[in-house]
Amino acid sequence: MSYVLRRVGQAVLVLVLAYTAAYLLLAALPGDAVLARYGSPELGLTPDQIEAIRRSLGADQPLIVQYVRSIAGFLTGDFGYSVASGAAVSDLIVTALPPTLTLAVLGLALAVVLAVTIAFTATYGGGGWLRRAFRGIPPLLVSLPVFWIGIILIQVFSFRLGLVPVIGANPAQALILPVITLAIPIAAPLAQVLMRSIDEVREQPFVTVVRARGASTSWLLWRNVARNALLPTLTMAGLLFGELVGGAVVTETVFARAGIGQLTAQAVADRDTPVLLAVVVISTVAFVVINLAVDLLYPVLDARLRTAASSRGRTPAGETPSGGTRASGTDAAERAVDDLVDAEVGGSVRDLSRGGTR
Repeated sequence: MSYVLRRVGQAVLVLVLAYTAAYLLLAALPGDAVLARYGSPELGLTPDQIEAIRRSLGADQPLIVQYVRSIAGFLTGDFGYSVASGAAVSDLIVTALPPTLTLAVLGLALAVVLAVTIAFTATYGGGGWLRRAFRGIPPLLVSLPVFWIGIILIQVFSFRLGLVPVIGANPAQALILPVITLAIPIAAPLAQVLMRSIDEVREQPFVTVVRARGASTSWLLWRNVARNALLPTLTMAGLLFGELVGGAVVTETVFARAGIGQLTAQAVADRDTPVLLAVVVISTVAFVVINLAVDLLYPVLDARLRTAASSRGRTPAGETPSGGTRASGTDAAERAVDDLVDAEVGGSVRDLSRGGTR
């Protein structure tokens, strides 16, 4: 419970700091959004009318007052009103968020599939040339900008081959190229981390023990190596969510998709601070929540953490429950070995012993 409370407290602190930094940076931007929107001679507004608009939006208040009011509004779900359109920012976010979430979820799912395929082929491929070729794919994909990938996919699959229509596409067809564009830069670092983790896990002593018991390559890969190697990859996936959000903004702009990306680009052009602040805060909340979920899942997925947590409540190795000292450390050593085998192998050695070679 203390682990969960500590992680939740850290997440709340990150949210407060991120919100404060975003608010101060946006407040420091040059220009006046109200004047840029309503100061056009075509509108014919007088300075008094513009000042009245500024007062209605609360832009005439001191910075600290605006900051406190904005925090209170965000806590109650009131994101304010767009300076450019006058619409409620919450309505704009609710309209733009579902398409971006769909794109992000599908892009992340495809990225995971690509990363696993590349990593497993690069480490357990049938031939040396195949493994070398797949090991060279992630460094190549990392170097490709998101906007360049999108433009190339449009040129090849839409204009040259005509496989995916650009105009008049149905919702499913309109997602194909953006999802691929978003998945490729995410899959590359995931594959790199997964390959490195697999290489490290394969050198661990418990893998040698399982192999010596007669385990086949597929048993060893799926029951032992993959389970332990996926933990660092899970952490990387949580950290890459920020890149996923940024990639979604660029991807939606390239493919002219309605979503958070289009909303953000328009808000930047209009200096619409309330919309920009809402987008930054929502992205930060999503990033923090996903990383918090990853942190809380670690003890569930890693048996070593569960073993360490349970061992804190055990009797110290050198003492008996009544407070005396054992005559020998043999029992403690055997228990330590059992804990290590249970944590690393996860019962595979015992299963092999009972069922023979898999």
